[in-house]
Amino acid sequence: MEVTERITQFEALVAEDASNDMAHFSLGNAYAEAERHREAATSFERCIAINMNLSRAYQLAAEQYLAMEDIANALPLMRDGFDIAQRNGDLKVKDTIESMFEKIGEAPPAAPVADDADVPAGTFVCSRTRRAGAQLEKLPFKGAMGQWIFDHIAKETWDAWIAQGTKVINELRLDLSRDEDSQTYDQHMEDYLGITADVKKGLGAS
Repeated sequence: MEVTERITQFEALVAEDASNDMAHFSLGNAYAEAERHREAATSFERCIAINMNLSRAYQLAAEQYLAMEDIANALPLMRDGFDIAQRNGDLKVKDTIESMFEKIGEAPPAAPVADDADVPAGTFVCSRTRRAGAQLEKLPFKGAMGQWIFDHIAKETWDAWIAQGTKVINELRLDLSRDEDSQTYDQHMEDYLGITADVKKGLGAS
């Protein structure tokens, strides 16, 4: 599905239910892809107003303001997003925001994390949260992506994604038998689990 079609789709969902945080988040992503930075920032901020705990929305909103060279509006989002990501264990988001601070010559908020040395040797550590957890009993699905999730994502994080993924399906009214809806679901999953473009490139995924 072309970005213009996705914008139309998510605009319709937002118009129908302005309290749908996932619709605002997806609309923000579509606007961002189309380089409609101000509209993207507004959509992410509307998502935040509904779900103040979604650290990734703060990061993405700030990125849109930085794309417009609007540091004044980006900084509060970066500070709040950094703190929320640290508290939630969204450490890939935290690291990304930290690099954003560095790029504009600002110091990130002081927020020490537990040192890896505190984790006993042989403990499974989740790539997303960097916290000790249980490893999945089996691959969540076949293929290189499923193997990466098995190797890097704790069961606790995967279970949390399944709950969030159900919300994504319901709120965005996705039909996973449709390629475009399946791609939308996958994008949310990759965002949630911290599967970056570099990770996908290493797996041979587009």
